[in-house]
Amino acid sequence: MGHGHSHGAASLGARHRGRLWLALSLAVSVMVVEAVASWYTHSLALLSDAAHIAGDSLGIGMALAAITAVRRGGGKPRRTYGLYRLEVLAALANTVLLFGVAGFVVAQAIRRLEEPPEVNSLPMLAVACLALTANVVSLLLLRSGAAESINVRGAYFEVLGDALSSIGVIIAAAVIWFTGWFYVDSIIAVTVGLFILPRAARLGRDALRILLQHAPVRVSVDEVEDALGALDGVNEVHDLHLWTLTSGMDVATVHLALRTDADPGSVLTEARRTLAERFGIEHATVQIEPGSPDQACDHPAW
Repeated sequence: MGHGHSHGAASLGARHRGRLWLALSLAVSVMVVEAVASWYTHSLALLSDAAHIAGDSLGIGMALAAITAVRRGGGKPRRTYGLYRLEVLAALANTVLLFGVAGFVVAQAIRRLEEPPEVNSLPMLAVACLALTANVVSLLLLRSGAAESINVRGAYFEVLGDALSSIGVIIAAAVIWFTGWFYVDSIIAVTVGLFILPRAARLGRDALRILLQHAPVRVSVDEVEDALGALDGVNEVHDLHLWTLTSGMDVATVHLALRTDADPGSVLTEARRTLAERFGIEHATVQIEPGSPDQACDHPAW
């Protein structure tokens, strides 16, 4: 039996905890300003953007809570994998949150289309520009982490969606300023709501793939099996399982049945090197089954 693992930091998302805190501070500040401004200007687009930012704030807060729990969750006898999956659960919760925000915005906007109120466009424009600036800063803070952690990626997509919705609010304010056409405020609000949905669906799909223990998208199960089967001394590959524990942590277990003349130690070393160097799987449990028939493993009924 061989076991290879390299955990490194508690999680990839933990590297970006400071940037998440900065993004959260910016989001909460802008949310308060937009909520007050929406009351003053009677703008549903600003209110929808504030609601979206509230979702961003809660999502980033959940990401931070999950990262903190992961860092403190190790060392418990029954937590053999720590609390890494909390990051994935937080990403799934973010998905539900995004769908809820989108539904709220669309419902409110449709109702206001019947009789749009007068909107004070100049302060609406100023606040939307402030929000866009804060969003751009947050995107720059989270960009590197989004490529590594599904949880940080969830926060990044939320801020990205809010940046685009801020642009929509700016457009609406400009249209109202020049034309006095107040319907555009509700139209932009509906657009913002509909924009959220595909991004929420994508994030939820990624989280569910991990929770259901699908093989990582970047790794071909057939290629892994062929590569291990081609190792010198390997007669058969079976019980191969590949899954993702959390972002950046792919795991494998496999049984290798050897030929009678094979050296188990050499096969084990090569198998672990192949999984790590060729497929990026550094946490692997490899069970070696010598060539003698009486040493072969029994297969479970399930």
